[in-house]
Amino acid sequence: MARSTSRSKSDPSAESRSGEQAPNAIWFKPVMFGFMLIGLIWIIVFYISQGSLPIASLNTGNILIGFGIMFIGFLMTTRWR
Repeated sequence: MARSTSRSKSDPSAESRSGEQAPNAIWFKPVMFGFMLIGLIWIIVFYISQGSLPIASLNTGNILIGFGIMFIGFLMTTRWR
């Protein structure tokens, strides 16, 4: 018996590659920049208020919170398309 030379199956890797290039949701960019700005504002408020705001009991922990919020925004930039 002769083998059929035509192949009707599509390349499955091509289908998965097209899904990876899909654009982000409409909310992604505002949330990403929002995290970065909120973290920056958190740190600025801490320095301007000389440690009494945003949370006085944390003292210099406010800096870690501000950088943590900004870091979330920067991590989101790696997934931005």
